[in-house]
Amino acid sequence: MVINEHFWQPIKMQHKLLSFLCAFFLIALTLAILHSCANIASPSGGDYDITPPVVKKSTPDFNALNVTTKTIAIEFDENIKIEKPMEKVIITPPQKSFPIIQAIGRKAVVKLEDELLPNTTYTIDFTDAIVDNNEGNPLENFSISFSTGDTLDTLAVSGKVLAAENLEPEQGIYVGIHSNLHDSAFTKLPFERISRTDSRGNFTIKGMAPGKYKIYALNDLNRDYKYDNPQETIAFLDSIISPSTVSAVRQDTIFNKDDSTKIDTIKTIHYTRFMPDDILLRSFLSDFQRQYLQKHERPEPYKLILYFAAPTTPPTFRLLNPPVENNDWYLKETNQYNDTIALWITDSLIYKTDSIRMEINYVRTDSANRNFLYTDTIRFTYRAPREKRSTSSKEKEKEEQIIRFLGLQHNIQSNHEIYQPIRLEFEQPIINFDSAYIKLFIEKDSVFEPVNYRIIKDTLNIRKYELGPRWEPGGKYRFMVDSAAFRSYYGLWNNKIDQNFTVKSLEQYGNLLIVMYGLPENKDVYVELLDKSDKPIRKTLVKNNEAKFQDLHPGTYYARLFIDDNRDGMWTTGNYEEKRQPEEVYYYSRYYEIRAYTDHEESWNVHEVPITRQKPLEITKNKPEEKKRRNPDAERRSTSSSRSTNPFQQSPF
Repeated sequence: MVINEHFWQPIKMQHKLLSFLCAFFLIALTLAILHSCANIASPSGGDYDITPPVVKKSTPDFNALNVTTKTIAIEFDENIKIEKPMEKVIITPPQKSFPIIQAIGRKAVVKLEDELLPNTTYTIDFTDAIVDNNEGNPLENFSISFSTGDTLDTLAVSGKVLAAENLEPEQGIYVGIHSNLHDSAFTKLPFERISRTDSRGNFTIKGMAPGKYKIYALNDLNRDYKYDNPQETIAFLDSIISPSTVSAVRQDTIFNKDDSTKIDTIKTIHYTRFMPDDILLRSFLSDFQRQYLQKHERPEPYKLILYFAAPTTPPTFRLLNPPVENNDWYLKETNQYNDTIALWITDSLIYKTDSIRMEINYVRTDSANRNFLYTDTIRFTYRAPREKRSTSSKEKEKEEQIIRFLGLQHNIQSNHEIYQPIRLEFEQPIINFDSAYIKLFIEKDSVFEPVNYRIIKDTLNIRKYELGPRWEPGGKYRFMVDSAAFRSYYGLWNNKIDQNFTVKSLEQYGNLLIVMYGLPENKDVYVELLDKSDKPIRKTLVKNNEAKFQDLHPGTYYARLFIDDNRDGMWTTGNYEEKRQPEEVYYYSRYYEIRAYTDHEESWNVHEVPITRQKPLEITKNKPEEKKRRNPDAERRSTSSSRSTNPFQQSPF
């Protein structure tokens, strides 16, 4: 069979076309793979979104009058979220029932649950709670106000809340006002208008009417907006505030769009400044504490312990079982705050009794927070631990040969601090203390010579003693306690102590003299040196405007002082019932670097730096929250815009 040549022609052409398409596809696929390998980054989606949401409209409108609706809806140019509404959104007047706050697409909706008050200005302050849905850019300092009457109140006051004891910024504490100037308004009436502090302790109360007010801070535990719980942290201002406005001027810097390091123009902006804007509230927790007996126990047959919930006046005791005629059956031991009391039973007939019943009279707090003398009967029962069974007669014999000594602890180190006395603490109360059995020697020409010392018995702990010799810097010492020198009420004798040690030389220490300025006259002032965790490590009384610290370890120190108004040697908190402010505290705004074998002399003017900026950031625990810097240029423009549009411009305070 012969096939014509023209028959194959179209088939050949189709085959060539198919081959060409296959080759083209393979080449295109190869180029695509190579391109993807060379560009592994995700494709660009355009410029990064750094702008916050923009308000399009609000219902009711901003600053609207005669409003009757309890639903407020604000529409934006993009989808939004509301972050932490219960923490960040402040509604004033304060609401008894927390409103419904939610984001629905492009809208922020607030539904008030309380009835609207007549002729009242309402302010919903979102702070920075509203952010865009994609990038989380916050709309800073955003609020809306409206009135249920014919006028809108527009005044504002602002300031800062610091913890009185350590000048820490108080974050998230309510600040409120009362036009009722009676002291009882704070304890009986809810706040009329409120704000809440940010991470720097700053606050602004908006929508105020002209008039006179008292201002307070309150860590409201039960959310009733009044001080009715002594466990709530508070602050109050002694003076009365009157909100007002003044015309002010500020300079706004606009940077070059092409080169952000160059200034384009400086604009002079006229704005309204709301006063006062430098209110300082010093917060404190009242020294009131509920008093009651927390628990009691008998860890040893001869030891009874009482634990009280707060420092208390000394209670009285009477033994009911076994009965006794007098109170010489125990030795009392207490701690510094008198909230833990130990009774060491010295009568063997009593401590050998399995169950002891005792009547105790102590101060107790009732439901109205009033203290009264309460009489209670308590029982102490001792249960001896089970003895371990010896697996062999040899082990039992070995246990019987172990001698139990009276424990005696001391604080002597191989390199002893020159400012430290020797402290001794016995495990149990001893019958007689004779210092002749305690010997201290110093090495002179390879011979140990006796050293004189004074001995002080602790006034609270009957088992503690302190030896205070005059140390010789760099001296080599020997401390000895004779064996069986001291016997406890329970038949234990001490073991021998023989320890050599060296007192550190002066070359290992530095000295610090602080010359003080700006202190009040005729008042005691104490300066404390602090470590890097803000913990006090040394304290001294200022004399002749000087604070002296000797024998300091080389290192970094911070300092604070307090004005000791009641001259008790310690910082004292405030009391609202007595209208007593907490004792004033100041921080040195820098630090001291102490070098070994060096005398340092520094000066400190307590008013040189405003108290709101005194505490060094390095030892501040509540550090302010920093904004995320996505784009420096955009942040600068956003900051400038925010400053230009914020009607409640605050001072550098």
